[in-house]
Amino acid sequence: MFNLKNKVAVVTGASRGIGKEIAKIYAKAGAHVSCVSRNKDTLNNVVESIVSLGGTASMNAFDVSNFDEFQNNINDIISEYGAIDILVNNAGITIDKLIIRMNEDDWNKVLDINLKGAFNGIKSVTRTMMKARFGRIINISSVVGLTGNSGQANYAASKAGLIGLSKASAKELSSRGITVNCIAPGYIETDMTADMTDENKENLYLQIPLGRIGSPKDIATAALFLASDEAGYITGQTITVDGGMVMN
Repeated sequence: MFNLKNKVAVVTGASRGIGKEIAKIYAKAGAHVSCVSRNKDTLNNVVESIVSLGGTASMNAFDVSNFDEFQNNINDIISEYGAIDILVNNAGITIDKLIIRMNEDDWNKVLDINLKGAFNGIKSVTRTMMKARFGRIINISSVVGLTGNSGQANYAASKAGLIGLSKASAKELSSRGITVNCIAPGYIETDMTADMTDENKENLYLQIPLGRIGSPKDIATAALFLASDEAGYITGQTITVDGGMVMN
């Protein structure tokens, strides 16, 4: 079950956190994983970790907000490995400020990476997936894209935009055997939550019915399911993985 043997996957934002865990779990399931980020050193560490555990992986360091760089790297991956079966658009940044203090550059940087980057990825793989009549595209959104959050207008807009992008893409690509879905993580143990005080964490736990902050593995297992053959009849959906914090 959830076997990705002989599949080729591209995971953006793979140098740490959720992206790193997705890359590792895909490789463990048998996929070759192309790990994407702008940081070559951390990417190399991820690839070496995957290979040391018996998986196969490669690295492609580029800026997802640049369409030409994205397309050229996708073409290189196809030339070397023959196909791209799975794309995970996970790369994302935050620049948190209240709207009154947020400038245009703060807005553009977040939208360029979080939303335009996903568009670039989808556009770059669409032709090859359409020819193969198979593909799995998974966009990592956030519960903030569903609820909004004070001080994160740019981030919330980018994550809400990912949900709309996923639905539109799912409708366009479904006839070619390509599924497009979103995962909306809640609070996850990452570098960002590691800096929270114990008091803030305790207050956060009160908002989460399961009473804990999630782990990157919680998101990675959902991404593994959506990439698998078992999820072939699921498209255009947003799956919240948040301990029950947001109940639709």
